[in-house]
Amino acid sequence: MPIVTLPFAELVDRFGPVPDGIELDVWDVESPYDRPDQVAITFLPFYFGGRHRWQFVHDLPALELLQLPSAGYEHAVPHVPGHAQLANGRGIHDDETAELAVGLALTSLRELGEFQADRANGVWDARTTRSLADRRVTVVGYGAIGSVIATRFEAFRTDVTVVARTAREQDGRHVHAFGELPELAATTDVLVLIAPLTDETERLVDAELLAALPDGALVVNVARGKVVDTDALVAELQSERLFAALDVTDPEPLPAGHPLWTTPNTVLTPHVGGNTDLSVPRSVELMRRQVAALAEGRPFENLIER
Repeated sequence: MPIVTLPFAELVDRFGPVPDGIELDVWDVESPYDRPDQVAITFLPFYFGGRHRWQFVHDLPALELLQLPSAGYEHAVPHVPGHAQLANGRGIHDDETAELAVGLALTSLRELGEFQADRANGVWDARTTRSLADRRVTVVGYGAIGSVIATRFEAFRTDVTVVARTAREQDGRHVHAFGELPELAATTDVLVLIAPLTDETERLVDAELLAALPDGALVVNVARGKVVDTDALVAELQSERLFAALDVTDPEPLPAGHPLWTTPNTVLTPHVGGNTDLSVPRSVELMRRQVAALAEGRPFENLIER
């Protein structure tokens, strides 16, 4: 009987009826699985890491699908067994990440953190801040999450431009290519990063691109820390020319003493874009569809070409 492993018991409890001929089991990939020849699908734990744990996945000779809980997959591609397919968590975190992208922008522009610090100090300072409305927003990365982010920002009456690896027409928008970014940066008030981390996007936002942004522009990163040249960004923040609102950093976790802990004009959250109470139910929805595909002999969803 094919076995589908889920990383913790709550997911099994929430799963509901299982198709005939398939067994669900709990496996956190912290130690070898006791029936390796029967595992057909393994859902990895959230924030899966550790090279020794990948060996346990390689020890599953019948594995058909390795399912990630995250939209990002660059960390997994080198470790997937050759006989298995890899799928990402596309669709699980779209709304969560889009909410945080908008929230980070509003927190920076409307100085919400500073107002909370004023409250802690008993200060009432009704100063003028910057509005999100009428800003020129450039969203870099136009996959599932990027399209949701663009729509969310448009709801705040912003002028949204979207950028991806290749230029195209999609969803009634003109998608610009990465090569157009230097020109687009010159008229960007809010630069939102949601591109996957690849060889092409690593340090895509470098010193030259940051220098092309207008004074006072805001960089919102909900992608991966390495999409930005951290040293170049720190230099811009320390000069107080730019602003940043970051959910991801390079390195990550941010070590003690790193300049980003103390740079001015900076909002920082600890990689929580996809970490809300929606994560589990949306993960279960995807798991049900993948298990149904296994039972019915249909192709799996969200497959990554390697």
